[in-house]
Amino acid sequence: MKSNKLLLSVLVLALMTGCSGGSSDSSTPTITLLAVTPANPTIIVGSTIQLTATGTFSDNTVQDLTAQASWSSSSQSVATISNAASSNGLVASLAPGTTTITATWGGASGSTLLTVNSAPSGNNVLTLTVNGSNCSDSYQNKPCVSVTVCSPGTSNCDTINDILLDTGSTGLRIFKSLLTVSLNQVSSGSGSLAECIQYLDGSSDWGPVQTADVILGNERTVLPVPIQVIDSTFGTVPSSCGIPDTDLTKKFNGILGVSLFAEDCGPTCTTNANVGRYYVCSGPTCTRTIAPLTSQVQNPVALLPVDNNGVILELPSISLGGTPSVTGYLVLGIGTQANNTPSGVTTYAASSTGEFTTVFNGSTYNHSFIDSGSNALYFPAPSTVLQVCTGPYTDWYCPSSTTSLTATTTGSTGSPSNTVSFEIGNAISLFNTLNSGNRVFSDLGGPVTGPPTSLYFDWGLPFFLGRSVYVGIEGKTSSLGTGPYWAY
Repeated sequence: MKSNKLLLSVLVLALMTGCSGGSSDSSTPTITLLAVTPANPTIIVGSTIQLTATGTFSDNTVQDLTAQASWSSSSQSVATISNAASSNGLVASLAPGTTTITATWGGASGSTLLTVNSAPSGNNVLTLTVNGSNCSDSYQNKPCVSVTVCSPGTSNCDTINDILLDTGSTGLRIFKSLLTVSLNQVSSGSGSLAECIQYLDGSSDWGPVQTADVILGNERTVLPVPIQVIDSTFGTVPSSCGIPDTDLTKKFNGILGVSLFAEDCGPTCTTNANVGRYYVCSGPTCTRTIAPLTSQVQNPVALLPVDNNGVILELPSISLGGTPSVTGYLVLGIGTQANNTPSGVTTYAASSTGEFTTVFNGSTYNHSFIDSGSNALYFPAPSTVLQVCTGPYTDWYCPSSTTSLTATTTGSTGSPSNTVSFEIGNAISLFNTLNSGNRVFSDLGGPVTGPPTSLYFDWGLPFFLGRSVYVGIEGKTSSLGTGPYWAY
């Protein structure tokens, strides 16, 4: 379920400084606490992470001491940390393992345990970048992979970057203008099958369903896969599809939906044309139709030869306040190879619609989901907990300072339950760092805007940072159970 709410402008805030001429109190505040964040981060060998040292003083003031603190690593063979003036607190990871990173200032010290994991390798691994080399620079918190599509049964292929990786939708969708290879049109009766898919942010994609061989990493699907070719000029767009994305409005080259499901509509669309998902087009005329499972847009992972029971998304932790980009991995399969064997994770069953329950601030949200395609955490919060930004930024939360929150998530079967800690920063302050290159934010959040707003909690891209998240496909079995399930 993609959600890519773009900034209308970048608000430049004036930095206000004050200077007092004197005080009757000549005492000097002393530091009482030095905290290092993020707490217990996890990164992949070869990557970096910026740590922050924050001091709390006896007069209850708080100060960023990252540039003034003295930094050390207990195991420099695992990771080193910089004390250079231009990069204080920047960790460089060298080898798998753990190391304690400590900051010292004014007689106080604070530390965090850093875990460095091996980078996965193999034919079932795709590089996943958030606003990195696989992405165009269009909006914040965008996870991207590269996908290859081929004319069925041939070596005529297109490799396309800037494909949005989306755990909230199913199937591969690519703009027509990016394709040079010939694909086979899926028929429906005497006409051509087309599809309209609509997203929670109000956008939609329209275009024909065609088949292609899909290559993910170095694994090719065993059968041609029905994909959607995004083409707003195909036939006549149904009025119910709204104003679909076009080449001029695209913010990515396509979407790879690796959700919990093998097809994007399932049994409902095989018997009920009124769903309004699939259409049969004869010339310019397109009317609603049913679609058999084999004709529906399908999750290409489910059609891989071996690693077909799910995926793992691995992204490193980042510091509050943002970073320009991060690199992680999309690993195909769960428990099918040495590089995707589960360890230290808990399985949470999902409902037949891919949802579970979140309890936040005393309210229960039964329609909750984990969605890498949403670029923030979207959830309802009263103004006493989080304030919505003003002006053109009402899609976001703007607390006066970064706010630490917790929510409880529960699998669809009623267990297990887990407490998830997260932070929400001031979105305007975060966006003001775009000019310095930041594009990835772990503390970005906003109010829900689509129906039913009172029922859902969208765990978007920030949820994935610092976690390995397992997506188990329906009907497929692994050591974690039978899908659909999440595990982390």
